Amino acid sequence: MFSKSKINDPAPKDSGAAKPASPAAPSAAAPAPKPQSEFKASAPKAKPPASVLSTDLHVTGNMKTTGDIQVEGTVEGDIRAHLLTIGETATIKGEVIADDVVINGRIVGRVRGLKVRLTSTARVEGDIIHKTIAIESGAHFEGSVQRQDDPLNSGKKPATPPASAAKPAG
Repeated sequence: MFSKSKINDPAPKDSGAAKPASPAAPSAAAPAPKPQSEFKASAPKAKPPASVLSTDLHVTGNMKTTGDIQVEGTVEGDIRAHLLTIGETATIKGEVIADDVVINGRIVGRVRGLKVRLTSTARVEGDIIHKTIAIESGAHFEGSVQRQDDPLNSGKKPATPPASAAKPAG
């Protein structure tokens, strides 16, 4: 407890008693980086909040981020994100690609995700390519479901077979 009071004391007295506190300053400086390192360690863990597209927002175009997106409005275009949450009032017309996809609303298009979750209010019209999937009772789904180890990057593979198929035809 005595050392804690020394740590707290030099900070206010530091401006007035810099010379006498110099022996105490190294001892105070040693514990000071520990809180700073704790803040630095917690800073990367603290993720910024998800970008929210409100219910009155209509977006036409593609979106790409390494962060999180929560859609409550309408999007006509492809979305790529780390965590994508489709709200109950949301409608997406396009391809969705994310590490984690939580669908509460409507998607018309392909869904690609490592983890895909359709809640009871979800309505999906399109194919789902996933590593893991959960479909709650009450979810509406029309399309095919395919499991892949790497569903995020497999979209580029179908482009190669047509090119090789074109060579024998020509």
